[in-house]
Amino acid sequence: MTEPRALTGLSQIADQYDAVLCDAWGVVHNGQRLYDGVGEALTQFQATRGPVIILTNAPRLSDVIPAQLDSLGLSRDAYTRVVTSGDATRAAVTQRADSAFFKLGPSKDETLFSALPISFVPLDEADVIVCTGLFNEMTETPEDYRDMLKDAARRNIPMICANPDKVVKLGDQLIYCAGAIADVYAELGGNVIYGGKPHAPIYELSRDVLRDKGLPADARLLAIGDGVQTDILGANEQNIDVVFVAEGIFSEESRDDSGHLDTGKLAQLLKKHGVHAEYAMDGLVW
Repeated sequence: MTEPRALTGLSQIADQYDAVLCDAWGVVHNGQRLYDGVGEALTQFQATRGPVIILTNAPRLSDVIPAQLDSLGLSRDAYTRVVTSGDATRAAVTQRADSAFFKLGPSKDETLFSALPISFVPLDEADVIVCTGLFNEMTETPEDYRDMLKDAARRNIPMICANPDKVVKLGDQLIYCAGAIADVYAELGGNVIYGGKPHAPIYELSRDVLRDKGLPADARLLAIGDGVQTDILGANEQNIDVVFVAEGIFSEESRDDSGHLDTGKLAQLLKKHGVHAEYAMDGLVW
């Protein structure tokens, strides 16, 4: 079992890479505040090396994310583009545009739903489910949806999951995401279609952006993330080197009793999930 190399800053390896694919929630911010040092790290990489793409499983279209990052204090000099799971979801939905859809998710995701060229119907009339999350992520759990989804699974209605994340940290609180509902649906025998990390479509969109920016197909990419089964697994499957950041949902499993990164504990965590990371950091700094 090889332990990831612990980094004190991105500058230690920046000259080995041409572009960065950086997760947002759990790496750049916690939903309420920007992590210290992140803005400088990404801005310096862009200034000295190449493009930074914010690669997020947010179930919204990419054009709404910059304003959210603005509100948290991240300069637009820190990244070139945003690519979201919502972008990949729109592509999956468009392929089935003649179907009748049921929308499952909170009101904050209406920007995605309103941008889709489809009609919505009650669940018992639907051909496809589009799931962006729980109706109320602060009070509900995925188990609250099991009974509601049983008949849809029995009828073999596919679910397009707009956010493969199962949980995220909002401040210090863990809240459920669409991926957790998708797990319940799969347990019921339902067919789930994913577009976000760790699945290929969101990476294909990212590579399209990099090609538009003039990077060659063999550009050296570095992924940065905190999600073991999303960011890390996705990078592994795409043969992209990856930095694990210990700020997010696996912070306790990857840090020692004093709260610092423990590469031995992290190696055990990664081995448990069948993934690997080349590097690891306490938090993303330059």
